[in-house]
Amino acid sequence: MKKALKAFAFLLTAVFVLQGEAGAHFLMLLPSEDIVSGGQVVLKARFLHPFEGQLMDMARPEEFGLYLRGERTDLLGTLRPLRQEGRRLWQAVYELRRPGDHVFYLKQAPYFEPSEGRFILQYAKVVVNAFALQEGWDAELGLEAEIVPLSRPYGLWAGNVFQGVVKMGGRPVPFALVEVQHYNTTGLKAPSEPFITQVLKADAHGVFTYAIPWEGWWGFAALLEAPYRLSHKGRRYPVELGAVLWVRARGPRR
Repeated sequence: MKKALKAFAFLLTAVFVLQGEAGAHFLMLLPSEDIVSGGQVVLKARFLHPFEGQLMDMARPEEFGLYLRGERTDLLGTLRPLRQEGRRLWQAVYELRRPGDHVFYLKQAPYFEPSEGRFILQYAKVVVNAFALQEGWDAELGLEAEIVPLSRPYGLWAGNVFQGVVKMGGRPVPFALVEVQHYNTTGLKAPSEPFITQVLKADAHGVFTYAIPWEGWWGFAALLEAPYRLSHKGRRYPVELGAVLWVRARGPRR
């Protein structure tokens, strides 16, 4: 009887762990700097749980590009694989020569999550401002799933309110679920599980609002249901679309 109870307790623990791991996947696209006056910027793409630092192996992305002042540039060929903690991530180097807001975007290869019985397919964006020309940060790229910022996504103080609108197929998504996580690089500890992933909903127009509590990189992931399914081992599964936007907040310096 004791063995059976122990086995049952272990099974419950495993289920809760898998649910926790599956509940906060973020496609990350971070530049070495978000406000620059020229030179190179290094962009790293990861698939992970940002607050807990749990990396997952990331297949080669399907799209990687730049939108700058009305022009698109395909950068997929610049991505190079890296290894960290035995997991694969991707890196690219881009030379900044023109002023304006550089909107980098990434589409991951669909990831099958067995514990949820579905695919995860996310699109990530990040904005790098170059040469002080603050134009283009609010561009809508027409991605399958996208967060279009309503607040400028750089030059943010810790404590600022950030707003964005969630879109799918170019249309706002009323009451979309949005998860928020801090990229935890300093070993911060959460008081309990609900503090790790902040959860909010957009309003009837697809607009969400969040007050950034402290400095660092913050990821906003709008979770949506795709109108199609994908196949895995002969079966078709639902697809969770993720529209991810990364912003950086800073504290005052003396």
